[in-house]
Amino acid sequence: MLLTISTTLRPATDLGFLLHKHPDRIQEFAQSYGVARVFYPEAGEERCTAALLLDVDPIGLARSRGRSTPDHALGQYVNDRPYAASSLLAVALAEVFRTARAGHCRSRPELAAGPIPLEITLPVLPCGGGPDLAHRLFEPLGWAVGADAVPLDEGFPEWGDSRYVRLSLRGEVRLADALNHLYVLLPVLDDSKHYWVASDEVDKLIRAGESWLAGHPERSLITRRYLGRSRALTRAAFARLAELGDDVEEDLDPPVEEDSPMPAAGSEAVSASRIASGPESTAEPVPGSVPEPAPVPEPVSGLEPGSGAVSGSGQAGEVPRRPLNVLRREAVLGALEELGARTVIDLGCGSGQLVGELLGRPGLTKVAGADVSARALALAARRLRLDRMPDRRRERLELFQGALTYTDERFAGYDAAVLMEVVEHVDPPRLGALERVVFGAARPGNVIVTTPNAEYNVRYEFLDGMRHPDHRFEWTRAEFRAWAARVCDEYGYRVAFRPVGDDDPRVGPPTQMALFAVGDGGDTGGGGEETRGAAGEGGGNG
Repeated sequence: MLLTISTTLRPATDLGFLLHKHPDRIQEFAQSYGVARVFYPEAGEERCTAALLLDVDPIGLARSRGRSTPDHALGQYVNDRPYAASSLLAVALAEVFRTARAGHCRSRPELAAGPIPLEITLPVLPCGGGPDLAHRLFEPLGWAVGADAVPLDEGFPEWGDSRYVRLSLRGEVRLADALNHLYVLLPVLDDSKHYWVASDEVDKLIRAGESWLAGHPERSLITRRYLGRSRALTRAAFARLAELGDDVEEDLDPPVEEDSPMPAAGSEAVSASRIASGPESTAEPVPGSVPEPAPVPEPVSGLEPGSGAVSGSGQAGEVPRRPLNVLRREAVLGALEELGARTVIDLGCGSGQLVGELLGRPGLTKVAGADVSARALALAARRLRLDRMPDRRRERLELFQGALTYTDERFAGYDAAVLMEVVEHVDPPRLGALERVVFGAARPGNVIVTTPNAEYNVRYEFLDGMRHPDHRFEWTRAEFRAWAARVCDEYGYRVAFRPVGDDDPRVGPPTQMALFAVGDGGDTGGGGEETRGAAGEGGGNG
């Protein structure tokens, strides 16, 4: 199988420095299933091409095959693995270009750090979903995509197309990003892996997709396929991605995509028995089992039940469900508008989704985002396009790193502060420190707090435990109200409560929101049940 990477950067031979492979040499790298070779078909000042050729040994592959590979007698030796790009090529790419994937180049650091003109070709690529899927996966990453279906037999066009495509990618992309795109998306398109999918695959996915996966429109499909449709691993990956944003609820139980055709007998596809094995199962299908049709997709957990439709059902007259994170942001934005806030700080801003929407409100004269994670702030800067933001808009924005359990003068001076899905990530013994920092030292006129309602978790069919592995606790409605009342007593605030999402008559809403205002003169925005600080006033679960 063959992969070529070309550039027209001048001098184009600098590609050798970026890949750490000399254009005048042929280099070989032994693999358990064959040999990978790197060579340069062309190496000139105006254009340079590096080729990765993987020579697969079917005998060696059969001996090193993972337990996910069906044990078909001939299928172990007669298959497309020596010729079609797959996880075999992705693994070889990761090993051969390890330093380049990390973005390191001492000789040309400025080139490694920025985009360069690239052209990548893969003559034969299995693509479960056809050329359209290749476009959907690569175009959001900045590539101009050429994906042509390979006919089953050019001599018999009536037989139609095979499941393979000829793929070409062109664009101005950082080389390290390009290699990581390929490392993740080659096995995603093939929808199969040649090795056992274990828990360390989550770490590999997060590392390779750190700068782009969280914001990709097909991130659910990518994550499920890369992790072999293991629900336990997929949920773990979504939780890790949620550390960079606030979208974990929508992805808790993603549906099985409907774009994949039935795998052919003898292929290495994972059978539906694995998909249906339950949220905690990472078991592989029984060797030799015949793949079955995928089960009917489950509704996506975190989308509002009772809103009138199953998302994507296509039924006439139905309204798609709305993601909980969207409803939550809308509730916060609506409350801020009611309060008349002109300056707002998002404490624990994550990837900057709320900050971006706040910047879109011209009535706000100053918007700030603070987070303890430098990685989250980097993603926020990228999402907000700080490098291209107009000066007048940039003057209204401040992003900075800070911990909410330590006094920081930068937190002070705002009309309103937002803690959206933040408090549950703080260890209970440290909650007092957060309260002192936010309600005591910073003391904004209004504080908006949202947090999961633990009672609602029973509505998530496949949720076992808390909604996020980093949650230190999740409060019931009574517990949230008791905490808010104690804060009011101690720091001189008043508070009103509102539901976010479908307010279930038995278990309440999925998210609960508290609107704090300083003293008797503060405005909690109206429209919510209010208490002045005594835990018994305005309490209860109603």
